Amino acid sequence: MENVKSEVFELSDSLDLVVAHNRKTMKSTANLVLAVNKLSKSLSQCGRDLSDDELCSAIMDCVVEETIFQKGWNSSMGERKPTFQKFSCVKPFKLCDIYQKNLIWNPGDFKLQAITLRGGYCERKVNFEMSSYVPPFNSTINSVTVLLSIMKDLHISCFLKDDKVLLTLEEYSEEDLKEISKDQNMDRFLFIKRTSGLSLTTFESVKYCGWFISTSSKNSDQTVEMCQAAVPGRVTSFKVL
Repeated sequence: MENVKSEVFELSDSLDLVVAHNRKTMKSTANLVLAVNKLSKSLSQCGRDLSDDELCSAIMDCVVEETIFQKGWNSSMGERKPTFQKFSCVKPFKLCDIYQKNLIWNPGDFKLQAITLRGGYCERKVNFEMSSYVPPFNSTINSVTVLLSIMKDLHISCFLKDDKVLLTLEEYSEEDLKEISKDQNMDRFLFIKRTSGLSLTTFESVKYCGWFISTSSKNSDQTVEMCQAAVPGRVTSFKVL
């Protein structure tokens, strides 16, 4: 083209230059418009300035989707069981909320706390273990289902008391949790893990839909408990470290 100035670039012998061109299509344009509209809506609903991590997560949430694969079933496999089947190995991790409060546990307690840790106290962070489960074949759950453990036979669970869902730590044999049945009240151990973008994660109870693991937005409040979505003063988004 006449308006483009030709230039010659010298490349090192160890470098190769590859020029790629992705043709623009109506589909890619439509996807871009939908992503921008979704981002604009989510940002308009936020009543505060976002940190860089939160803004990045909000952007990625518009373009990244988590895909869940379910195990198929046919009559040759025998009777269909309405159970959650453990399918992945244990993955160690730590959790902190969006205000950098770390989840800690004092041995002997059956509850967690969320505290902003200073230098030299990082060993107090809980080393969680996460196991993934395949939902029953006819389940409506379309996200990752997980068991959250503090140690081999100590796990996070929840129960209902006076119309409120409470969070606790419960001792239960890991061997007996390879299959979890709703009919036997065992789904109290399971949580639906959803990741927004690339970094912010929520954990919703399988047994009590609409109830999430949460911390307080106030530094003076160290409670880790269950709450319903969008409760003022409670934080349901975590960073998995």
